[in-house]
Amino acid sequence: MKTMTSRERVLAAIHHIQPDRVPVDFGAHRSSGIMAIAYRKLRQHLGLPPKPIRVYDMVQQLAIIDDDVLQRFGVDAVELGRGFCHEERDWQPWVLPDGGACLLPAWVDVRRDGEDWVLYSPSGRAIGVQKAGSLYFEQIYWPFLEGVPDDLAGLPEVMPEVTWSVPAPPPPGRDLAAGARTLRAATDRAIVALFGGNLLEWGQFLCRNDNFFLLLAGEPAKAHRLLDRLVEIHLANLERFLGAVGPYIDIVLFGDDLGMQNGPQVSPRMYREFFFPRQKVMWRRAKELADVRIMLHCCGGVRPLLDDLIAAGLEAINPVQISCAGMDPAGLKRDFGARLCFWGGGCDTRSVLPGATPDGVRRHVQEQLAIWSPGGGFVFQQVHNVMADVPPANIVAAFDAVRDWPG
Repeated sequence: MKTMTSRERVLAAIHHIQPDRVPVDFGAHRSSGIMAIAYRKLRQHLGLPPKPIRVYDMVQQLAIIDDDVLQRFGVDAVELGRGFCHEERDWQPWVLPDGGACLLPAWVDVRRDGEDWVLYSPSGRAIGVQKAGSLYFEQIYWPFLEGVPDDLAGLPEVMPEVTWSVPAPPPPGRDLAAGARTLRAATDRAIVALFGGNLLEWGQFLCRNDNFFLLLAGEPAKAHRLLDRLVEIHLANLERFLGAVGPYIDIVLFGDDLGMQNGPQVSPRMYREFFFPRQKVMWRRAKELADVRIMLHCCGGVRPLLDDLIAAGLEAINPVQISCAGMDPAGLKRDFGARLCFWGGGCDTRSVLPGATPDGVRRHVQEQLAIWSPGGGFVFQQVHNVMADVPPANIVAAFDAVRDWPG
């Protein structure tokens, strides 16, 4: 078989064509990366020269994976954000929970409060806290905690108050299309553009989880009104976003964590009523605006929703949380493998990656490859991000198992 470029390899997999080798993702979206603490250890383990550790996702404290690591692991996809933040003015110093130095995007407003760190919105409101000893920030402000207002005209101004990650590129004052065009010219890797378009999660961010579930179940008319307004906002943003970057990207990533460890957060009936028609509208519009493939970041045991997600227009799903109820790889490949690309499920990050030996990790990964890789429809990534406590030898073992896979 002819050797493919990285972009050709990823697109073949999404289109259910057997690529020349299994395509690999490491850090092309915010659930396939690595925490900054683990990344420093990984670079040291690989014998690579020290580089500044750049944290691009404040809440999860994920590191930008440098080109030398991407090359070492044969990574085939990158995030659109790599086209930005190349100047010294884009970064500010910070200290990770283990005391290691790192850099944060310059526009992130994080301040020390005693032993804690507090994250502030653009308006100066405290929205998140990282308690002493914690590795993450947790939300502390919900605009609609006391109820959804009747007038939702001002929702676009409210949403930045609970934006949980670094704002999407470009940095303030930069040209989005120019950065995307430059990145496209500089790489043959598939480019993943993070859009979002979350619905269930935005309800949770605004109302708090418990209140939003009560709204869906007890006040469906009000829930529909809120979700309709969110879709209006998402569609307007999608028009601007894909109008700028559409010619230069391959995959647009939407998000909504519809699942839990033991199954979906909402029933299939509730998904069909509240979320299916709205996702279908957004995903169809994305395809009209640009030559892109639709991927959804969706954690948890979502097997009962997969038929509906595919009917809504979904082409790829990540991170494929194989430790959850119903997410057995063989069953998923058998029942959905001809219709959906599984972008993930390659290595269990709940128990295997942090707890097994390198040989155990290697065996586990190759067992997954034997299931997932035949016929395309698979991009390797570990199940969600590599956590801070994962031994670097295990990370290397996982990616080397893919490199050595004969399929």
